[in-house]
Amino acid sequence: MQEVGENETEVTEFILIGWSGRPKARMSLMAIMIIAYSITVVGNGLIVVVIISDPRLHNPMYFFLCNLSVLDLFLTSSGIPQSIANCLVDRPVVSLPLCYTQLYVGLFLGATECFLLAVMAYDRYVAISNPLRYTLIMNRTVCILLASATWTIAFMLTVVPCLAKPARFCGNNEVDHLSCEFKAVFKLICTDTSSSQISISLTSMFTLVLPLGFILFSYMRILVTILRMHSEGSRMKAFSTCGSHLVVVTMFFGTAIFGYILPQNKNTREVDKLISLFYGVLTPMFNPLIYTLRNQDVLGALKRIMGKKADG
Repeated sequence: MQEVGENETEVTEFILIGWSGRPKARMSLMAIMIIAYSITVVGNGLIVVVIISDPRLHNPMYFFLCNLSVLDLFLTSSGIPQSIANCLVDRPVVSLPLCYTQLYVGLFLGATECFLLAVMAYDRYVAISNPLRYTLIMNRTVCILLASATWTIAFMLTVVPCLAKPARFCGNNEVDHLSCEFKAVFKLICTDTSSSQISISLTSMFTLVLPLGFILFSYMRILVTILRMHSEGSRMKAFSTCGSHLVVVTMFFGTAIFGYILPQNKNTREVDKLISLFYGVLTPMFNPLIYTLRNQDVLGALKRIMGKKADG
């Protein structure tokens, strides 16, 4: 720490005390994170390789799924390895620049995933409601623009405001978490945060509530379209392709809203830590499992690739 005033000390590092004094719990948590991270890397990595390698999967739906897998790889790699290392120490110390980097990257990638899931819902809506013009509407240029927009808008809403008005920390530097989670760090800001609270609320609306509202609206329209289908086979195929996306949306938005929008207090502090674990560790692990186990095209492409390697 550095002295900045007569009675103030500027924070140059943070001490993560979220799991201090609980070595057994930390070891269990570390084991869970190692397993989850391994499955996440292997599962999402396989999806990316399969989609790029198989020409049959070069369509808008799998283009966005590939984006989601890349995003999950970045999201988990930005925080989980450091969290695993933190489990080995009772009171891990993180420098201010490193903590800031983890915080910004986590916010940016989380917001990007919110927008990407909304784009994927729109893609499913167009595919089911207007199948004859699907490839014309969702052409290569449109897909690239939509994917680029998710990353750009998320960056403008999360990282730019933080860089434009950097927070100042002084005095207390103990973060009640295992990582530099945004809400846990935000509580330690020693300047007036009233304007920042308003900015955070607006950002949460744009990154969580609006995309979720758009997704729900899209699936209401999709449901109406499916119910009008005369073919039982077409209805089942439509339900199958949308079901995987809905499961991912439910897990991701459910935990994110609980962690970032609902009010928190001392009684929910431990639950918040577990929700953060689910949101940042387990959801990216489940995504490839959900999409591959319910998707015959991806499973078929994976078998073809494995078959070629076996023949070679």
